[in-house]
Amino acid sequence: NVLHPMGWDAFGMPAENAAMAQKVHPKAWTYDNIAAMKKQLQSMGLSLDWAREVATCEPDYYKHQQAMFLDMLEAGLVTRKQSKVNWDPVDMTVLANEQVIDGRGWRSGAEVEQRELTQWFFKITAFTEELLTALDGLTRWPEKVRIMQKNWIGKSEGMRVRFPVVGEPVDGFDTVEVFTTRHDTLFGASFLALSPDHPLSAALAGKDPELARFIAETRHAGTSQAAIETAEKKGYDTGVTVVHPFRPKERLKVYVANFVLMDYGTGAIFGCPAHDQRDLDFARKYDLAVIPVVLPPDADPATFTIGDEAYDGDGVLFNSDFIDGMRVPDAKEEVASRLEHTLLGSAPQGVRQTNYRLRDWGISRQRYWGCPIPVIHCPTD
Repeated sequence: NVLHPMGWDAFGMPAENAAMAQKVHPKAWTYDNIAAMKKQLQSMGLSLDWAREVATCEPDYYKHQQAMFLDMLEAGLVTRKQSKVNWDPVDMTVLANEQVIDGRGWRSGAEVEQRELTQWFFKITAFTEELLTALDGLTRWPEKVRIMQKNWIGKSEGMRVRFPVVGEPVDGFDTVEVFTTRHDTLFGASFLALSPDHPLSAALAGKDPELARFIAETRHAGTSQAAIETAEKKGYDTGVTVVHPFRPKERLKVYVANFVLMDYGTGAIFGCPAHDQRDLDFARKYDLAVIPVVLPPDADPATFTIGDEAYDGDGVLFNSDFIDGMRVPDAKEEVASRLEHTLLGSAPQGVRQTNYRLRDWGISRQRYWGCPIPVIHCPTD
């Protein structure tokens, strides 16, 4: 009583591209290939139950996918919104980050472009905390897999902090807001960095052709986290400066940087080179200050310096004014409290926030030869 069905994964880009190359309809190309492969399998005498044969391009099959989509849409678990994607101009399709190799499409080898497209998403972010908590119950899963899943969800508790822009507002921006999980290291800040996709970056690029070229270059680089982490850190000095939250006379340069992502936090960071490796690499490249503010256990504050590696361990704060001598958790709490009680305009300069790296599941790779999403967009009734 063993079930031996046969199914053909028959929708997709390879079939469509091959059909276009052969100048035939993808349906004819697909069914001709199925017939040829079926004949080969039958000649091998495999114990397949051909009465249970299915193909994903059959309406009798994909109607069930459509029904599930409509159920989720009705339940509010599907949304449609604009999002930036990796676009392969040869295959004319969206690529996942992992399909971009050194800035090129894994199949076509074409230079990938960043495009803003309207797409459908499954709202898996509605379940971030539930997914995270449930990992503790998966006791039979390997620990390394649970850690990978936890990192994929990526919960981080930190603050949104506003830095006032020096002088007149820049294209309507009188502050630059960053998200940080290390607000205890604010006294070690030596620069701010914006994502190339930040609205302020776009506004400045409209008046600065060099910046526009820099942003265009970053959009052809790899977009996976691994690619961003290993790529050379590059930035562009926008000429904008901001005021340090606790040192009113101190000015920090604002860069557009290729390692800052728009879809995490606010799309802007403050750089603390002494205690973040990426920030340190950036600071060394652009000759920015490296100010250690977390002292490792047993280190001498008079002689402790940062070489080629940032120090990201625990310790006590120093070179940090009112939080000197505090351990990291206490320093975070003190900084958070002060920022929450400092008004900038009519709002606090800082607010606490929990962020997740998990993103909604984009289902943007629809093609002509693919399961139709059962929603009609019509301007008239």
